[in-house]
Amino acid sequence: MVVEILEFDLGGESYAMDIGIAREIVEMLPITPIPRAPSHVTGLLNLRGEITTIIDLHHLLGITPSKERDEQKIMVLVPDMFENTSVGVIVDEVRSVLTIDESSVDTNIKGVDENLSDYVQGIIKLGEDDLLKTEISSEGHEAEKRLIIWVDVKKILTGTTET
Repeated sequence: MVVEILEFDLGGESYAMDIGIAREIVEMLPITPIPRAPSHVTGLLNLRGEITTIIDLHHLLGITPSKERDEQKIMVLVPDMFENTSVGVIVDEVRSVLTIDESSVDTNIKGVDENLSDYVQGIIKLGEDDLLKTEISSEGHEAEKRLIIWVDVKKILTGTTET
């Protein structure tokens, strides 16, 4: 079986999430802070008239950003996934949309940071033979051997650890 994932960078590492929960990718825009909000909530963004809550995925996972704030991207998620609330997450870079075979995903996860372990769906071992198709690439990445940590962004944002 094949799956489509959205690959992105956090703190210099490659991560992925299911493409089905991503609505769009936008450049960093002015964010209005919310007084007394949890520290991982960066603030609110007016995105074409829609108020969007912006979450700093770095802060939530304890990862140091590899880019300055104005160079980062916002991945806006499908509102249906979060009780019809518009939510965006800050990442360092969005790399590409990939179609992979599930056989390239290792679900026997060991040695993953404890901040992440409950949210990791698997480690994607990406090589020339595993990559079925690169549909969109922000920097024209060639197929290369690398590991990508596939995370469940919905679980991360809701704080649930049940499967």
